[in-house]
Amino acid sequence: MRRGLRVVVLLLLVCVAAAAVVYCFPLELADQALRFDLWRAGVHSKYIQAGSYRMHYLEASPSGNQGTPLLLIHGLGARGDDWAPMIPALAARGFHVYAPDLPGYGRSGRPDASYSISMEEAAVLQFMQAVHLTRADVGGWSMGGWVAMKLALDHPQVVNRLVVYDSAGIYFPATFGPELFTPDDVAGVRKLMAMLTPHPQPMPDFVARAALRKLQRNAWVVRRGMVSMTNGRDLLDFRLNNMQPPTLVVWGAQDELIPLSIGQTIHQDIPHSVLNIMEGCGHLAPATCARPVVESTVAFLKADPPMQGGEKTFPAEH
Repeated sequence: MRRGLRVVVLLLLVCVAAAAVVYCFPLELADQALRFDLWRAGVHSKYIQAGSYRMHYLEASPSGNQGTPLLLIHGLGARGDDWAPMIPALAARGFHVYAPDLPGYGRSGRPDASYSISMEEAAVLQFMQAVHLTRADVGGWSMGGWVAMKLALDHPQVVNRLVVYDSAGIYFPATFGPELFTPDDVAGVRKLMAMLTPHPQPMPDFVARAALRKLQRNAWVVRRGMVSMTNGRDLLDFRLNNMQPPTLVVWGAQDELIPLSIGQTIHQDIPHSVLNIMEGCGHLAPATCARPVVESTVAFLKADPPMQGGEKTFPAEH
């Protein structure tokens, strides 16, 4: 009887401890689950010295370690893990995928630096050299799209085809301030999520507080990046007409952070570019609308000859 009581008490203590861990560290547990899922899908987590930067990256390829090189560049305050909904699917379709954490983000080093678009572009170029990529298809999301477009303009010899997803890079009158990305309370976290997706999931207070702590840990990097982006030095408004690689522009129709009109302008400014619009999707289209985004990306990258111009709207998934 006493032994059975001890077992029950022990089980209750284990349950309480597990609940406490979930309550205190929900995002850390979610990260571990995500990384386990990526590992099971054949996505490898690696580190490399890229020039003066120690960079973490995810890598996945078809069986035999072959495939068309595809480099994916994440956005402001993000990381390579954010491409997780797309990486296994792209590898299964014949691409050797590299998704680095830019300096200052994810599991890469955080040097005392400017975190400008030009700096991140240089880091991407050094990463390509470190992993022996002389030429690759390049995709960029949000700020990463800005980095990718600048890379394609400055170094067209290393970019085969270009895909940008809800990309920054040209001037537009923003409806938000830099503080959006570095909230100082739970209400600010919820405001950020509402800007990123038209269908934000309900967020319990303990999860919102964990997200706030995570955002604040990296706030100094984000602030430096925002200062650089808003000073106008790296804007591409008057350069896009010189884009050489075939380009696909993918946009969430309900993007409130960077409106669809900006995607349409980028499409108009880049000669012969293709525009794919994802209905029902916001700024997080590569994550929340991964299936049509992957389908449109693969179709563009595999087209022979390359697609030239045009616009297509993909219906919302239910």
